[in-house]
Amino acid sequence: MAVRQGNSEGNGVSGSTGACLFDLFCSETPSLNSQSQRSQWLPHVTPQERLDNLMRQAGNRFCADCGSSDPKWASSSLGVFICIQCSGIHRSLGVHISKVLSLKLDDWTDEQVDELVKLGGNTVINKRYEACVPNNIKKPKPHSSIEERADYIRRKYELLQFLDTEKNLQCSFPLSPQRYLTCSPSNAASCGFQMDKRHYEKQTTKARIGTALRHSWGRKESEHKISKKSTSLAGMVQFVGLIKVNVVKGTNLAVRDVVTSDPYVMLSLGHQSVKTRVIKNNLNPVWNESLMLSIPEHVPPLKVVVYDKDTFSTDDFMGEAEIDIQPLVTAAKAYEKSSINESMQLGKWVASGENTLVKDGIITLEEGKVKQEIQLRLQKVERGVLDIELECLPLTQ
Repeated sequence: MAVRQGNSEGNGVSGSTGACLFDLFCSETPSLNSQSQRSQWLPHVTPQERLDNLMRQAGNRFCADCGSSDPKWASSSLGVFICIQCSGIHRSLGVHISKVLSLKLDDWTDEQVDELVKLGGNTVINKRYEACVPNNIKKPKPHSSIEERADYIRRKYELLQFLDTEKNLQCSFPLSPQRYLTCSPSNAASCGFQMDKRHYEKQTTKARIGTALRHSWGRKESEHKISKKSTSLAGMVQFVGLIKVNVVKGTNLAVRDVVTSDPYVMLSLGHQSVKTRVIKNNLNPVWNESLMLSIPEHVPPLKVVVYDKDTFSTDDFMGEAEIDIQPLVTAAKAYEKSSINESMQLGKWVASGENTLVKDGIITLEEGKVKQEIQLRLQKVERGVLDIELECLPLTQ
């Protein structure tokens, strides 16, 4: 009752202070971390206000991976705040490891902010993922090259090479990709690693030496692969902007489950890939879901693939298409250099027999935003149309 009184009196404080108190209270009282309890205790604080408060915390004011100030992105699955350069590498890891969202451009839910609060932010996460960084590996700086960032970030989050050796022997004996991909990064320290340690302690001295040699050899091979892969991915993170893709809906999609399908959409741009949620039992799904991708300097086509989600087998193919986003990027660059304020048409991608457009994709300027609405006819499939809205954003956002 005393706590309730304290909160009711605190309604006069600023939103950021209230958000800070609420997040602290919820982190120590998990049972209150629900929408109904949130409305009862702190009804006036929005997810964005809570997010702004987290961004202002000392450890979150700098990129968790390179130390750049004022990071504008976050990995909702890992719980770290990161800069634009590092965010592109996080996207290349795949959403099963790192799901990247913009702190300002994406619409965050209370549940997503709750997850950031639980994970603890940059300081807590770095204590876990950078517990034992070898002396010969240097953490990237704000001015570090793309290769340095990619190599470090993959070691840190994908190979999990820097975890505490006392807890899981991860530095000396990294798990194979098949093992660690079954555990989410947020609970990696408690997911199977202790079992490996107990198994190792039961081995004979001879067996331990043999195991160490085998893992040492495997580690050298993995390091070589990471180095080679990060070099091949260098062009991916030379950004010229961001593209916001709103997957609106599908129409008359193909049947893959007897009479219906469970469709979702996979978007790929270079080495980045993101996907929508699955909509069950629907051949005319409405996603209306926005996803963000970084635009490489050498702009590749945006690849769109629709799949039918299967629980016990490989997901079924439901069609694909490619979008040439170069005209949209060119229009956005031209607008940035101009002084135009009124809404107008900037260009169009003309529908023809050589592309997958159902109708012309008009590029427009509306309220300072360069957008394009596209209706795609899915290829290599018997039927299906996909409606997508694109928006090109400056890199500074």
